[in-house]
Amino acid sequence: MRIAMWSGPRNLSTAMMYAFGNRADFAVWDEPFYAPYLLASGADHPMKAEIIAAHETDPQIVAQRVLGPVPGDKPHFYMKHMPHQMVPGVPLDWAKHCVNVHLIRHPARVIASYGAKTTHMVLDDIGFWQQAAIYDALGGVVIDSADIRADPEGMLRKLCAAIGLDFDPAMLHWPAGPRAEDGIWASHWYGVVHQSTGFAGAEGDLPLLEGEAAALCEQALPFYEKLAAVRLT
Repeated sequence: MRIAMWSGPRNLSTAMMYAFGNRADFAVWDEPFYAPYLLASGADHPMKAEIIAAHETDPQIVAQRVLGPVPGDKPHFYMKHMPHQMVPGVPLDWAKHCVNVHLIRHPARVIASYGAKTTHMVLDDIGFWQQAAIYDALGGVVIDSADIRADPEGMLRKLCAAIGLDFDPAMLHWPAGPRAEDGIWASHWYGVVHQSTGFAGAEGDLPLLEGEAAALCEQALPFYEKLAAVRLT
C-alpha cells in the first residue's frame, strides 16, 4: 500500500507521519515535493536555500521515486504531501496509484498557528482550495485532525478500516525527538511534535481572528466545509 496523505500546513501531518512510521511495516517520506515546489514557485520560505540544497528538486525524479521501490523493503509506504506544493510543472498522475487520504483542520486553527511562524500569508499558502481540487480529482478518505485528537485510537482504527489496513497500536505512541526521515526543515517547524510521544488531547474553542486573518479564514472556510461534510466520523 502507498498512502498519499494530503494536508495543509500546521495540521497533525507530522504526528500522523510519526504514527505510521512507528509501525514496523511502513516506510515514510516527509514532503518529497517541498524542494521542487520551492524551486518552481519561488516562494520565500524559512530555510529555502537549505531545503533546495539538501533535497531532490526535480519533480519528475521525485514522482518516479514515489512509485519506485519502498525504502527499507517495507511492505507499505506512507508519504506526507502538501496540496499547495503541487504547482504547475509538478506532476500529480502518480497519485492515481496511491491510497489518497485528506487530513483537514479548521482554517481558524491553521491560520492562528501558521501566523505564529510567518508574518504574512495568503490563501495559496495554506492549501485549502488546492486540497479540495485534489479531492475532486482523486477522491479518497477524509479525516479531521480535531476528531483524531479527540479520540486517537478510535479514529485511527476507522481510518485503517476505511483503507483496508490492519490497525496497529504502535500508531498511538512514538519516541520523543527528531526522526531520520524528517526533512531538513524540521528544525524550524517540528519543535512541538519533537517533544511529543503521542497525539495531543482535544482542542479547545476556535481562536478568534481579526482583520486580514479573519478575512483569510472566510476565504478558506467553504473548502474546509466541503471536505468536512464527507469526513470519517
